[in-house]
Amino acid sequence: MRLLDIGVPLMAAGAAAAAGAAAEEEMMEQASFGDIWNKIKDSTSCGSCKLVLGLGKRLSKISDESLIKVVSGLCKATKAQDDDVCDGAIEREGPIIAAALRAAKSGSRELNALCTTLMGTCGYPDVVPWQVPMPDRKAGPSRSGPSQEPSIQVVHFSDIHVDTLYKPGANAECRKPICCRPYTAADEPGVTSSPAGPFGDHNCDSPVSLEKSMYEAIKRVAPKAAFAMFTGDVVDHAIWETTRDHNDESIEKAYLVMNETFGTLPVYGTAGNHEAHPVNAYPANVPGKPPPDIYQLLSREWSPWIGAEAARQTAEMGAYAVKHPGSGLRIISLNTNLYYRHNFWTYHDMDDKDPNRQMAWLVGQLQEAERAGERVYIMGHMPLGDKDALRDGSNYMDQIFNRYSDTIAAMFFGHTHLDHFEISYSDYGARTAANARLMSYIAPSLTPTAGMPSFRVYDVDPVTFAVRDAMTYIADMTHPEFQTRGPVWTKLYSAKDAYGPLTRPAVTDPKAELTPAFWHAVTEAMDSADNVVFDAYMSRKSRGWKPAVCRDECKVEELCQLRAGRAQDNCFRPKLGFHLERRRLSEEKGEHDECGAPVAASVFGEVGKEENLRLFVELAEQEMRKAGVRVEDVEME
Repeated sequence: MRLLDIGVPLMAAGAAAAAGAAAEEEMMEQASFGDIWNKIKDSTSCGSCKLVLGLGKRLSKISDESLIKVVSGLCKATKAQDDDVCDGAIEREGPIIAAALRAAKSGSRELNALCTTLMGTCGYPDVVPWQVPMPDRKAGPSRSGPSQEPSIQVVHFSDIHVDTLYKPGANAECRKPICCRPYTAADEPGVTSSPAGPFGDHNCDSPVSLEKSMYEAIKRVAPKAAFAMFTGDVVDHAIWETTRDHNDESIEKAYLVMNETFGTLPVYGTAGNHEAHPVNAYPANVPGKPPPDIYQLLSREWSPWIGAEAARQTAEMGAYAVKHPGSGLRIISLNTNLYYRHNFWTYHDMDDKDPNRQMAWLVGQLQEAERAGERVYIMGHMPLGDKDALRDGSNYMDQIFNRYSDTIAAMFFGHTHLDHFEISYSDYGARTAANARLMSYIAPSLTPTAGMPSFRVYDVDPVTFAVRDAMTYIADMTHPEFQTRGPVWTKLYSAKDAYGPLTRPAVTDPKAELTPAFWHAVTEAMDSADNVVFDAYMSRKSRGWKPAVCRDECKVEELCQLRAGRAQDNCFRPKLGFHLERRRLSEEKGEHDECGAPVAASVFGEVGKEENLRLFVELAEQEMRKAGVRVEDVEME
């Protein structure tokens, strides 16, 4: 049966029921390729995806290049991106995806997860039950109450995405994922009719001028800050053009600017998904092989702030723990890329419950802190309740966070580019103020692709290290002098001022902690029928830029996400036949900016259209015949 005989709509139905999925598995194992497609029109889309990925697996078994050629060809034919973006991105992403497809077995959790990530079908598999080995909780009082000491300040900035190739005057209205570079002669300064200003544009990543402006603003706003946290992503979004040398140079320059600007202020960093080359590529450590080179680079750049032992930990696993000098605070920086759904190395072995043994190491660090009576800040790039977090890793990490919730003062993340938060609970079946245990503070980005350039400052109890207030500062790009005199940084809002009067009892005392129970009460205020509090939150989430009107199902899902420190509880439902259009998601504020979404995912999503499915099969057929593979012998997964 020729592969081209399968021309029926791929996305013919909605979400798969369990019985239907089982029937599809049996069907794929026993039927011929043509027979499957005669039945699939009345079946679910999960089986359809497995057929497509089965064909991708066959191409991958020929060679990485065979898969790359077909996927890139489809990308260009469907105009999913410009030709150079298709070729460059898929050339970089392709070998890792090809290896993941080769490793995925029929009916495996890996195959289901790949279908969900690449095509929005099947749904992520249920979490494999595993009790993380941990010592029993210590006896005695839980958290200590707030002190009456004056607050200290802590700075939090994230996702700077500095584009060292940004050129003022270059075209700011291009077709590519980011603009403000002279990709063609028509994009050059003096030629284009949409010139980029010297301090940035919403269609572009951050110029160095914007980066330096933020650092100077931080020094003015928080001149006596105790330390700063940078939750990752230095490198720009031009993922089709990155090289290891380019990424390394961007990282080195960014940390040099921080060091020169902040002087003695410690900056505690974490590894973003864009630091790796190719983007998102963080393989788990393999015994006998050296760790990824990016860990060595980050170790060198961070060592002036974190010291020799933490630098050694970074070089080994991309994570570290350090005691902030002169305090009872331990800062633990996690490598959350190991649980990121667009890190295709994670699909090679989903049975590895603790890649890099990071969880075992984390338990050891938290146990030491508990024993010593220290408080802990957890920081990482990707929030572990986010839709981008794979559910197994998120579940296991949440067990650890809950066990040590009396020791962990707060958690800090970035990645989404938006201004929001997540609450962790001891019982996700009944999310209430009484069982709200931990807060994740998610900082908005400097890069303006999803809103106004931003950073955060926290007022912190110097004894308990509890957060007393969270203040977001922005540079309003609509300010008439933004491009002439430079960014003017102003306070967008204070969490205590905005939300403190809304709870019962009100939380307005400057020395009162913003507890997890407080934040749960804030979500209850957002849930009112008049939407006043919720709409104000949505405007702050995007830092005042194109706030979405979010009602009904959108509002339910947004509140669910705020109440989900664990990914399996965030109400995220993958979209069938997901298509990534240029900057589409950064303009839909109900969802976060797709930071690091692979071009391959947008291409596989395009296969959901019947005409593109035919083209995909035709390209695959041509490639297999060139390789001497008999098309009639192709077996699906």
